[in-house]
Amino acid sequence: MPDVFADLVGQDEAVATLRRAAAAAAAVLRRAADQPALALTPTGPAGGAADPGAGMTHAWIFTGPPGSGRSVAARAFAAALQCAYGTGCGECPGCHTTLTGTHADVRLVVPEGLSIGVNEMRALVLRAASTPSGGRWQVVVVEDADRLTEAAGNALLKAIEEPPPRTVFLLCAPSTHPDDISVTIRSRCRVVPLRQPPATAVAEVLVRRDGIAPDVAQWAAAAAQGHVGRARRLARDPEARKRRDAVLAVPRRLTGVGAAFDAASALIEAAEAEAEASVAEADASERAALETALGAGGTGRGAAGAIRGAAGQLKDLEKRQKSRATRAQRDALDRALVDLAGFYRDALTIALRAPVEPVHTDTAALAGAGAQKWDAEGALRRLEAVLRCRAAIEVNVKPRIAVEAMMLALWRG
Repeated sequence: MPDVFADLVGQDEAVATLRRAAAAAAAVLRRAADQPALALTPTGPAGGAADPGAGMTHAWIFTGPPGSGRSVAARAFAAALQCAYGTGCGECPGCHTTLTGTHADVRLVVPEGLSIGVNEMRALVLRAASTPSGGRWQVVVVEDADRLTEAAGNALLKAIEEPPPRTVFLLCAPSTHPDDISVTIRSRCRVVPLRQPPATAVAEVLVRRDGIAPDVAQWAAAAAQGHVGRARRLARDPEARKRRDAVLAVPRRLTGVGAAFDAASALIEAAEAEAEASVAEADASERAALETALGAGGTGRGAAGAIRGAAGQLKDLEKRQKSRATRAQRDALDRALVDLAGFYRDALTIALRAPVEPVHTDTAALAGAGAQKWDAEGALRRLEAVLRCRAAIEVNVKPRIAVEAMMLALWRG
């Protein structure tokens, strides 16, 4: 069985850093076992000197573009810290339970809505301060730490400033820019930068791990622009390929103002439908579980009274589900915009006669026709329009308004 870092694609330097840190953390535990009277921190016994070359510390930030494997790296490092051998073997119970999300001492924060609130973070920090039940580390993994509200960030900062013994915080964010992570949190963490993995490395892992045919894996890796999760989805899901084909047909549809608005509506509606399908099952199961817990289906006045008094809890659940649906819609729309940006990037590189491979090999002819019609400057303006749309949605401009403005800009050139 491969070790815990096997799925971290194209990140050799980061893997080497994390392996050294995991080995240093295991050494700290061994020293503590030999000297149990000493207090223990992730950098070594209190008052003692940690190995300066190992670089183990109590707080880490994993940065990199979408698809680079930030959360994969954080979970793999968490597994290596819980590994019985301190290496991330991938076979021991510590590795296995961490990677499957069932380890008692590993807390995973995966935001389903638009932000991570202060109450959730305070509860997490409180639980993380407890003694590890397995005798190794308490590990807190915060995916999309850029979604922390200001109050939640302050709650996390206090825990990082005064870390509980044997607690390690692993944060994932696109970058260390203040818009993504606060300067004060950044200053107390070690940063592990990840890069966009090359398409060849993504294709290799699709073949090895998922059993996908090599030619399909190569196409999906190129079309996904190095995003491992998106490449797997394209390679295995026919519906994902249909949605991509519909997006790449947009440039042909922009024949006038009316067509631009129609294309915008189609793109928004497709994102809404994809998001609804992705959250429908989870929404239904959550509501059923809550209603059962509140006495739904029971008989007698006690059960009836309990369900009548549950309106507030059901309303809170609906609010959380609505936030998750909004996030899912924006994620689906962003995937479409990335595909569209790839098309105009292909047109730009063809117009410039750049010696690079196209992102979308199956629409290279259409991109070439666009390059002849628009020239390099026109292709660049259209690419910038797509990128502006992504940026606008990220700062909470209404998706329909942003997409309509983009479509008009694409039509006008």
